[in-house]
Amino acid sequence: MRLSQPVRPCTLPATTLRAAATDHCSFHCCTITDQPATRANKKLVQRQRIRELERLLEPIDTSGFTPYYIGKKWTEYQGIQNWEGLLDPLDDKLRSEILRYGQFVEAVYKSFDFDASSPTYATCRFPAQNTMLECAGLSKTGYALTKYLYATSGIKPPRWIEKVPSWMATQSSWIGYVAVCQDKKEISRLGRRDVVIAYRGTTTCLEWLENFRATLTHLHLNQPDDAQQEEQKKHVNSFADAPMVESGFLSLYTSRSGTSPSLQEMVRDEMSRLLQSYGDEPLSITITGHSLGAALATLTAYDIKTTFNRAPMVTVISFGCPRVGNRNFRCELEKQGTKVLRIVNTDDLITKVPGFVLEDDAVDPSGLPSWIQKRIEETQWVYADIGRELRLCSRDSPYLNSINFATCHDLKTYLHLVNGFVSSTCPYRATEQRFLNNHITEKLMA
Repeated sequence: MRLSQPVRPCTLPATTLRAAATDHCSFHCCTITDQPATRANKKLVQRQRIRELERLLEPIDTSGFTPYYIGKKWTEYQGIQNWEGLLDPLDDKLRSEILRYGQFVEAVYKSFDFDASSPTYATCRFPAQNTMLECAGLSKTGYALTKYLYATSGIKPPRWIEKVPSWMATQSSWIGYVAVCQDKKEISRLGRRDVVIAYRGTTTCLEWLENFRATLTHLHLNQPDDAQQEEQKKHVNSFADAPMVESGFLSLYTSRSGTSPSLQEMVRDEMSRLLQSYGDEPLSITITGHSLGAALATLTAYDIKTTFNRAPMVTVISFGCPRVGNRNFRCELEKQGTKVLRIVNTDDLITKVPGFVLEDDAVDPSGLPSWIQKRIEETQWVYADIGRELRLCSRDSPYLNSINFATCHDLKTYLHLVNGFVSSTCPYRATEQRFLNNHITEKLMA
């Protein structure tokens, strides 16, 4: 085997040698040499790493987890105090809830038809809504699916698009669903009835193109027409005076086609119906998503709190979310009382795009010379990080020391990291005992 440091020769204490001379004991010493790894050994190591990674990326099994009782503390775990004291170290109840919501997102991926040659490409593989959660392995959650949700790209395809395969021009696709907790025992455990909206990440060609429309645009959820949008801009002194969001995300949320309403319209219709049915009882709305779905979850939360005056507590649990909007958009979310928990992998590049961020404690654009401030605002590339952050790192996992870009962004990687995270000083459960032993040693030596 290959060693990083030279091996010291075996040595024995003098007392042991004297005892050996008296008792006629024999000792055999071996030498470890630094032999170069053979090609066969390298292949064996590679196969072992692949098997470890495959084992890691199996769905997180939470069936054996203790169903923690939340009860009257549900608002605390939904972020009423911005998860203060629950993230570092990570509270086990909160960990369990994050993993539970992550499974709702994973169910979208499991149910999505990825086969581009299939006539049902970009739809749900399970047309019957009442069986989708069961087919996706979530039959015992206590939730009932109430509506499928579809997102439509606002990009107008050119005429020559008719000559390309149909899957490349898919304009509307199944993006997620709405589900409501109906089981009485689960409602009692959670302390309220919970409504879940779950979104997947980018899959279709037009969704990828929307992602590249990365400049900021004015948020006009209640003014979708171009003429009204221009009228709104006349009352804004500068780009920094109004909430702005990424153009492509907003397009996917508000665009409609001749055969499909917009995602925004579907969400509003379903929320209106559910609030009429359950508005008189303790109720929460939890919106969760991964990647593009995490960005849409943030827009959905803002829209619900803006549209419904008596909206209940709205919480976003996002995995691998790209930047969504500017500082004023973040301020509007905070004024609404919308709570956002962003689970971020330090090694995931998607969480660092689009645009750039001027940190509040580093650079304040309002304190810069007016001409610099104007130039910064006019770039429409100045974003802001939104919500409370739970920062993880692939390198802290003993299974993810050598990984690629796609693995860092994978939802299963995020669930794996959440499952193993302990605290910032002890980032992974596999190292917890070693950390405790080192801590005890330092105390004894002090």
